[in-house]
Amino acid sequence: MPFSFYRTNRLRIIILVYWVLLAYIIAALVWWFIALNRQNVQMASYEISQLKIGNPDNSRLLQEIVDIKKRKTAQYIGEGVIFLLLILSGAVFIYHAVRRQFKSGQDQQNFMMAITHELKTPIAITKLNLETLLKRKLEDSQQQRLIQNTIQEANRLNALCNNMLLASQLEAGGHSVTKEEVDLSELTLSCVSDFKIRYPQRLFKEEIAAEVYVMGDSVLLQMAINNLIDNALKYSPKESAITIVLRPQQKQVSLMIIDEGKGIDLMEKKKIFEKFYRIGNKATKEAKGTGLGLYLTKKIALQHGASIFVVDNTPTGSNFTILFTI
Repeated sequence: MPFSFYRTNRLRIIILVYWVLLAYIIAALVWWFIALNRQNVQMASYEISQLKIGNPDNSRLLQEIVDIKKRKTAQYIGEGVIFLLLILSGAVFIYHAVRRQFKSGQDQQNFMMAITHELKTPIAITKLNLETLLKRKLEDSQQQRLIQNTIQEANRLNALCNNMLLASQLEAGGHSVTKEEVDLSELTLSCVSDFKIRYPQRLFKEEIAAEVYVMGDSVLLQMAINNLIDNALKYSPKESAITIVLRPQQKQVSLMIIDEGKGIDLMEKKKIFEKFYRIGNKATKEAKGTGLGLYLTKKIALQHGASIFVVDNTPTGSNFTILFTI
């Protein structure tokens, strides 16, 4: 809390100093325009006063002086406007760049805190289970339950590492998609089956059409499906159902992961696919996650020429849909 308070105050001070300096630069620009224009008027008045009375060229000379005065005024206005636009454009660019930098730093800090918790939890549970198996004589059913729980935590740790590795590869442009014919029906059923084993207390409903094929990378598609199901589990009550729908449409295939949670606000829907972003409410603090799952899922969908979006479920919850073109 003290560090966060210090960081927020520092950001406010930087922004305040920034706007003060910007206001000073604009005020200086306006002052110089007024000073130059006043000097221009004075010079014109002086030259007019120097005209000799009775000189037949006075009309022509007077017109020349007035024209020069107008040209200089127009020049000062033009240059002033150009400088003002350049200053404002640069100021807006710098302001947004600094804001993005601070946001990126804050997101990375939040990610490190989340990833630390996400890594420590399965490691601690695995260690505790193994120590229990080592130090105590348990019945076979108890041993099987502990071993199964340990495997679940290892799978969770493996999925987390895969997400982090893929995110790093995507950022570096070092991952290439292997395009082959994939039985999306079989792949989706396999993912659902794994989650049923990992979460036997949860209710899964399946509406998966048979023999639905798409061109893509089976490993990446499996990761995308797992991320969406995992996300639905995190943000919905334990007693509610998770519905997985796969159906072919005209020249398209739709994959829907539907939950019965609290749903997502309209403004949040625009941000949930951003890297490290997590919904800023109480549910976020209680739910596990790093903010990479939906970001990677969108990246995977785009790499497969698909689109992904979220709409409200009825009566409550969210419906995440991936649309593949076939």
